[in-house]
Amino acid sequence: MRTSAGLLLFRHTEDGLEVLLGHMGGPFFARRDAGAWTVPKGEYEPESESAWDAARREFEEELGLPPPDGEAVSLGEVRQTNGKVVTAWAIEADLDPATVVPGVFSMEWPPRSGRTQEFPELDRVAWFGLEPAQVVIVKAQAAFLDRLAEHSA
Repeated sequence: MRTSAGLLLFRHTEDGLEVLLGHMGGPFFARRDAGAWTVPKGEYEPESESAWDAARREFEEELGLPPPDGEAVSLGEVRQTNGKVVTAWAIEADLDPATVVPGVFSMEWPPRSGRTQEFPELDRVAWFGLEPAQVVIVKAQAAFLDRLAEHSA
């Protein structure tokens, strides 16, 4: 079973609660918006690393910034349609998306071309109110938004 862990930043604004999401990089998501935004997260091996340590490490790898300090609110786990189990925590913090320096990954592109290209892990990072976030986030991860809203109520 594949496992991922991540940190969902949130902040309170005049317009209500906002969350920081990343748009998945690479050619498969380039023209998609709905379902292409995610909690900054990444895979880990439970035998060699805790989910919490992985969430903090992946935040830095994905965004190029150290994870913020603050009280971590457990958002539990979800199982995505691809079978991956994602564990997430929410931390109240502010972050300027312009400061993000995303990590990169390599893949053969175009397929069967023999050419390897690098793509950003996240090609955009933005703050969303909870309702707009529900529209763009990976479907299974919407449960994290519901749990955060319950916690913040």
